[in-house]
Amino acid sequence: MGAELRAHGRGVCRAVGARPEGGAVGAGAALRPLAVGGPEHPPPRGAPFRVGPEVDCLALLPGLLPHLATGFGVLFPGLRPHLLTLPCWFRLPLWREYVMCGGLVSSERSSLEFLLSRPGGGHVAVIAVGGPPESLDAHPGALRLQLLRRKGFVRIALQHGASLVPVFSFGENDVFEQIPNPPGSGLRRFQGRLQKFMGLALPLFHARGVFQYSFGILPFRRPIHTVVGPPLDLPCLPCPPPGAVELWHRRYLRCLEGLFEEHKGRYGVAPPRHLEFV
Repeated sequence: MGAELRAHGRGVCRAVGARPEGGAVGAGAALRPLAVGGPEHPPPRGAPFRVGPEVDCLALLPGLLPHLATGFGVLFPGLRPHLLTLPCWFRLPLWREYVMCGGLVSSERSSLEFLLSRPGGGHVAVIAVGGPPESLDAHPGALRLQLLRRKGFVRIALQHGASLVPVFSFGENDVFEQIPNPPGSGLRRFQGRLQKFMGLALPLFHARGVFQYSFGILPFRRPIHTVVGPPLDLPCLPCPPPGAVELWHRRYLRCLEGLFEEHKGRYGVAPPRHLEFV
């Protein structure tokens, strides 16, 4: 299956084409072949989609991969996506109902394991592995991903024999501006303390307003191109040893890096620029 998605900063994402054996159609991002759905390719038991880079702002949720507006169900028949987000959002009355209506799930370990163990399979857990710390580095053009020490999702995938699917969104960090907060600055130290106390980061961002385009909290109208790589099929190891977790974590990083390098020239990333894993 080959297809493409194109998202806009206004929070609407649409499918613009599909054809066999992959390849880009129009201005969207080419999706690599992924065996899902249909009689020849039954849905896998579970598949965590790792999305990046991380933007800690719920204004972008309508334009993210799992939303029906992206055409996900057409491009990946037989799969049902679930976006995992911070548990704190489910402790607020009314807001909890709002995020649940959008199909969001708590990012707690028990929630991820529940999705991957559902009978019949076909459930996709969409994870922004970098979490709140990565959002503090989400400046326009930033390619810094918090992944080197994030191995829990690999361990859970091994325990359930689930596939890991690398996903990268070009331009996602460009729909908001963030006040400079380099590591070691007073603002960054304050944000770090606040994150340890509250469990979530508070990046100071701004973009455009409703009737003007110079300042506000609505995202800029800039394209977001989401590319999806082929699944990395993991063995089922109920008690995975540390060596296996390390091995498959390195393989996943190589797959994500390869996906980025393959498509970066098409979406305006200069050849000398590469992903930075921290």
